[in-house]
Amino acid sequence: MYGRKKLKIGTMIHGVGEKFSDWRHPGIPSDASVNFEFYKQQAQTSERGKFDFVFIADALYINEKSNPHYLNRFEPLTILSALAAVTSNIGLVSTLSTTYSEPFSAARQFASLDMLSGGRAGWNAVTSGLEKTALNFSKDIKDHPNHALRYRMAAEFVEVMKGLWNSWEEDAFIRNKESGQFFDPNKLHTLNYEGEFFSVQGPLNIGRSPQGQPVIFQAGSSKSGIAFSAQVSDAVFAIMPTLEEAQRYYADVKEQTAAFGRHPDDVMVFQGISPIIGDTAEEAERKYEELSSLVTIEQALAFLGRLFEHHDFSHYPLDESFPDIGTLGENSFRSDTDRIKAEARRHNLTLRQVALREATPRTPFMGTPEQVANLIEAWYEQNGADGFMLIANLPSELEAFVDKVVPILQERGIFRTEYEGTTLRENLELFYAVNSHLLIHQ
Repeated sequence: MYGRKKLKIGTMIHGVGEKFSDWRHPGIPSDASVNFEFYKQQAQTSERGKFDFVFIADALYINEKSNPHYLNRFEPLTILSALAAVTSNIGLVSTLSTTYSEPFSAARQFASLDMLSGGRAGWNAVTSGLEKTALNFSKDIKDHPNHALRYRMAAEFVEVMKGLWNSWEEDAFIRNKESGQFFDPNKLHTLNYEGEFFSVQGPLNIGRSPQGQPVIFQAGSSKSGIAFSAQVSDAVFAIMPTLEEAQRYYADVKEQTAAFGRHPDDVMVFQGISPIIGDTAEEAERKYEELSSLVTIEQALAFLGRLFEHHDFSHYPLDESFPDIGTLGENSFRSDTDRIKAEARRHNLTLRQVALREATPRTPFMGTPEQVANLIEAWYEQNGADGFMLIANLPSELEAFVDKVVPILQERGIFRTEYEGTTLRENLELFYAVNSHLLIHQ
């Protein structure tokens, strides 16, 4: 399975929208984030387009300034379990924090989703950046781990998860009613893990799924995030504004993957895009302007503030240079905050310009179906990405992509016309996750 894979596509189901005012658009149901029919429609549309997976993002702290989608939405594993029953082929990927979760419970939840769906589960392993998240887990803000410590915890968390998923060999459950033997004890493996952060005996109380274990995703582009991805993940997700930046990121991930003794193809790189599609370029531009017009400067400042530990930017002059906020943001969404500060310095941007750029970013993937398909093909062919994660701000854009862009990609021979297998690993052209205990005995 090494060598250039076919283009892969996933979609993020983002309820009432990624941005503060998306929910006001007439094309978005105002209760979309807690509307099962909306999620079902998005998942089934994505499956009709032969997408590889749907993706549910998550975070564990809100306040009154949070994006409306974050204020009232489904818990990811719960909604994906429901979607497993109304889909057949598409992967089901959920975010779960390694900072404020326990490996045993998490391993059990994802193994259950994997078995329920016939091997279609994926886990987006993230660290929680917002320090006030600690207040929701019986901790003090001062107990929130710093950026480097969070990634050390995350690496150990993943190690424990994988160990628990190896509790049972594939044929451990005999279920012989005549002999009375339910399982083969020689194919049960207790973990007995003792580490720096976690102590877990095991074994896990659920067997292996058709794909061996869920696919591991990671989202982030900080130095620590890339190293973590290269070491433990099967796929990594980032958002780069230009092909050149995407190519640098792609090369960095692949080089670091090889440095950890893995094949570069062991980690797939997905770029997040928010396509805006029109029958003409002018129509696509009108769609963008329509969405942008819904955002006020106050909402843009609040959106920006969330990335910087909910910092209040309303006290700064709007039309002067972006304020010097020192190291603020380095312990939260570091890849985003580092980028924002660097771009503000490079282009001498005002606070107003920075806030509006972040709240209503212009996407290069905007135009006619052929123009969008051309860009996707270029990024894919020129090593900017192995695949793309659609973050469709409007439900109609997902429909347009499936109905108008996907056929062009299929005609060019870079995207599937039918699913290759029944599991997420098979469709992503990743190797089956062999039980490590079998490898030891070989």
